[in-house]
Amino acid sequence: MEIGISTFLEATPDPATGQAISHAERLRDAVEEIVLADQVGLDVYGIGEHHRADYAASAPAVVLAAAATQTKRIRLTSAVTVLSSDDPVRVYQAFSTLDGLSNGRAEIMAGRGSFIESFPLFGYSLDDYDELFEEKLELLLALQASERVSWRGGHRPAFRDLGVYPRPVQSPLPVWIASGGNPESAVRAGMLGLPIAFAIIGGMPERFAPLVELYKKAAVKAGHDPAKLQIATHSHGFVGETSERAAELFWPPMQAQMNVIGRERGWPPYDRSAFDAARSLRGALYVGDPEFVAEKIVLLRQNLGVTRFFLHINVGTMPHREVLRAIELLGTKVAPIVRKELERAARA
Repeated sequence: MEIGISTFLEATPDPATGQAISHAERLRDAVEEIVLADQVGLDVYGIGEHHRADYAASAPAVVLAAAATQTKRIRLTSAVTVLSSDDPVRVYQAFSTLDGLSNGRAEIMAGRGSFIESFPLFGYSLDDYDELFEEKLELLLALQASERVSWRGGHRPAFRDLGVYPRPVQSPLPVWIASGGNPESAVRAGMLGLPIAFAIIGGMPERFAPLVELYKKAAVKAGHDPAKLQIATHSHGFVGETSERAAELFWPPMQAQMNVIGRERGWPPYDRSAFDAARSLRGALYVGDPEFVAEKIVLLRQNLGVTRFFLHINVGTMPHREVLRAIELLGTKVAPIVRKELERAARA
């Protein structure tokens, strides 16, 4: 089982001071985080594409490339690429370039995007939300499968028998489907035999079990080997020396950012009772000391059969030193406990 980090490169105002970190500083901090994650033995680091002032992540491949030659083994992925509002050719070229720089550690995680700022920014209509993703995913997979491609669709100019370069080290360059829990997304990923990542940011993770089964059944029906399927989850969380310390550090920035998003989407205010309930053993928040976070990840594995877990650090702006310490604890404390427990279970 792989364990790693995901982030949107938050550049939100500090809830204590009201001061916002600059985008430039947050980008440099991200490179330091990736290098540390590699050093402490984490498996993957993902950056989610966003196009708004409170995130510095409009170009994930560029940030990942900045860390690629400073790292040795950690996999580098988008989490996610908003494929609906991008050009699949440019996406493929960017991540193929990253793959070369990292010597075969790049991945693309493609999604439709829960934030919609990129659609007007790049001239796309939300009326075409689903159609855009389906068509562009088809083209991306054609590029993944062949060096030379011919293409005709409804949302970009056609081309015939053209090569797309540079070619990646990996063949094929991995493409994941990212989903917030949409059944159609699970079926699509299964039918295509693609790995899937579920964003679980509320409720109980075990409730995603029917979606996992839907994904597996679609894959088997389409003739794919179920033993080769990969399932990831992405959840908010933070690791501290103690569970009390982790909650104390994580609560203020998370509340602040969740309330910003909540006002945009009509959610009720995010209060401490909801936070504490979510960080219980069966909740969606992975906030606590290393032993507790490891216990929750093992439970997730038992309930959903996940092969990869992303801990999303951080939801709002936090002191960089605390983020680095959480990454260190995830790699040196949490991951070894999880791996040891899974090895024990496999022998039983």
